[in-house]
Amino acid sequence: MSEQQTQSRMANKKPAVRKTKQPNKKRRPLAVWEKILISLFALLNVGLVSGTLLFFYYVSSAPTITQAKLSSSNSTEFLDASGHVIWSMGSQKRDYASASQIPDQLKESVVAIEDRRFYQHGGIDVRRIAGATFANLAGSSLGLQGGSTLTQQLVKLSVFSTAASDRTIKRKAQEAWLAMQVSKRYSKNQILTFYINKVYMGEGVYGMKTAARYYFGKQLNQLSIPQYALLAGMPQSPVRYDPYVNPVLAKERRDTVLDALVTSNKLTASQAQQFKQVPVTEGLLKKHPTIGGATQPATQQIVDAYAQSVLAELTKMGYKPETDGLKVYTYLNLDLQKQAYNVVNTNDYVNFPNANLQVGLTMTDPNNGHVVAQIGGRQQTAALGLNRATQTNRSAGSTVKPFLDYGPAIEYLNWPTYRTVVDKKYFYPGTNTQVHDFEPTYAGPMTVRNALAESRNVPAVQTLQTVGTSRAKSFIKRFGLNNPLYASSALGIDISTLQEAGIYGSFSTEGIYHTPEFIEKIVTQDGKTVDVSSSSKRVMQPSTAYMLTDMLKSVMTAQNGTGQLAHIPGTFEAGKTGTVGYSDDVDVPAGAVSDRWFTGYNRNFVLSVWTGYDQPNQPGNYITPGYMSNIPLYIYKAIMGYAMQDITSEDWSKPDNVQVINRGGQRELQIADASFSDSSTPVVPSSTFSSSSSTISSSDSSSLSSSSSISSSSSSSSSSSSSTSSSESSISSSSSSSIEPASSSSSQASSEPEKQPSNQPNNNSTSNK
Repeated sequence: MSEQQTQSRMANKKPAVRKTKQPNKKRRPLAVWEKILISLFALLNVGLVSGTLLFFYYVSSAPTITQAKLSSSNSTEFLDASGHVIWSMGSQKRDYASASQIPDQLKESVVAIEDRRFYQHGGIDVRRIAGATFANLAGSSLGLQGGSTLTQQLVKLSVFSTAASDRTIKRKAQEAWLAMQVSKRYSKNQILTFYINKVYMGEGVYGMKTAARYYFGKQLNQLSIPQYALLAGMPQSPVRYDPYVNPVLAKERRDTVLDALVTSNKLTASQAQQFKQVPVTEGLLKKHPTIGGATQPATQQIVDAYAQSVLAELTKMGYKPETDGLKVYTYLNLDLQKQAYNVVNTNDYVNFPNANLQVGLTMTDPNNGHVVAQIGGRQQTAALGLNRATQTNRSAGSTVKPFLDYGPAIEYLNWPTYRTVVDKKYFYPGTNTQVHDFEPTYAGPMTVRNALAESRNVPAVQTLQTVGTSRAKSFIKRFGLNNPLYASSALGIDISTLQEAGIYGSFSTEGIYHTPEFIEKIVTQDGKTVDVSSSSKRVMQPSTAYMLTDMLKSVMTAQNGTGQLAHIPGTFEAGKTGTVGYSDDVDVPAGAVSDRWFTGYNRNFVLSVWTGYDQPNQPGNYITPGYMSNIPLYIYKAIMGYAMQDITSEDWSKPDNVQVINRGGQRELQIADASFSDSSTPVVPSSTFSSSSSTISSSDSSSLSSSSSISSSSSSSSSSSSSTSSSESSISSSSSSSIEPASSSSSQASSEPEKQPSNQPNNNSTSNK
């Protein structure tokens, strides 16, 4: 190649372009709000995924819902200890309405008040849930019944309970899932039919067709628009909106339904206003028909009081027995319940003077607190009538002396059963009000055993003064009692037979108190079993319980014992009578009293019996001396004797720290190596006692000691008491200035109640023998 060609070629060659390295562009850092947004988005995704997984985990264990459950009645049933049905919530046989028998006006009323978007959603209503959530946060009640649709309510009524323990996220998830399944499987008309037939309508009535006949005596298609509105509104709270019991509230609820119909364009405002003028009681029957024959177990009336107590317990636990469809297994011994019912409702065992004298009684097993029988009254025909076994507005008279007076004296002051007390003329401290015994004469110095056996009033009042109301109050608080105490409380406080049965049971079980229990277990509609455990705790030393029992044996066997007529031969038993008299301003014959009690027990059963009149101050409503005043003892003997007929009675075992001694030919008990104060003169008022303050916990058994110390000094040389002490604990006694007489004291014999000081409370009750 020539030089010329080479140059030409070089000239035609393009010059190489030198590539320069470009610097990297820096990314803009994320702003804080962008980071927050991204984090929230990530959290939202994680939450949605986790929530979805949790939702399907919950619904995987959802109960099965069937057409049978959707169409069944929700009547709760109670079963006795042997598993037999003894009581049913439904008092009327349900009259099931087919879809064609339900008028459109009723369907429209139900949808308007319960679920306005019923025909638009698929079982759950997101808008309704959001609205209910906002209303709850705002504290408003805008007419929406929570976030539950009508379908969800049907599901809840069919397979779930309303107990507080069941109100969980898991339960709500399962409820929503099942509502969607029901909505897919059944038409809206079918769901409405299930709901209208299932809801509780009050007074033992289930379903709106049955309610139409029960309340109005008409078929479902014969009612008026206001009557449909009344029925549609009742399921939210059947008792609250009962037109017989609460007509004002029932009308308010009915009118709310009418307003909802206006909002749903089913009524005009003028029509609703016209219907609101109709009295809510218009068309209501004065006497209800019996629908479909007897549906209750034959035992329904016999177990009425017991059923009331069970209902009260269920309500306390958060259940709604009328809608929850529960099976409740109780501790009721039907055999003993029937015996108790027959004893108080016939004259085969006791000669009752008239039909108005009433009875309340409770029978328990002291070893576990199980209530095995309960009677709430005599000659009662109304379902769920007054339960006098649980009423706490009547004084129990001298039946309180063991746990209010002498029990604390043994527990805190180490009193032996032979400790001297004095029955003589005595006035409540700081007053001129005299304490009377049931007899016109006083017995003088006597042992605690004899004072309790003969139910002497003055020694009981003196004993409470020595113990002090603060310590006595601490003692009874262990049993769940919180009564205010005065000097006259020594002779009686307001209490129920249920409470007394529980307290006396602790005497039988070496000081262990078992809370009285009616329910063993509950089975809900979804098959869940809830075991109801009873609570127990030590409330006194075994020595205290044993010594009280030993003295209370004397009540039934001693020559002057007030409970001899109740004694069952061949049975180791103990008990105490109680009497409540009248104050001076009530015109009754001499010796007449208003209330008579007897509470007795053995190692197998406790039975507490009250007798009296519902209106004790009305003419003729008083208990006379003699046979009538002994009716509680006869009732006890007839029931307890029946209960023990096939049982070998066993005596109580003596604790090791209790010593048996002989005092004047009488078997007496004392706590070993324990000192106590004794005196053959009147007991020194508690204001003269002093010691360091110490209390005994009612819930900690380790703090219960059998010894205590108390030092006393008397301002009067004629009324002195020796000083004693021990190393266990030191208890202070309350001053007499804190103890006030609350009521007078009289007797079933010829004693006369003292007049009430004008500055003291007066409960018009007295207590003695």
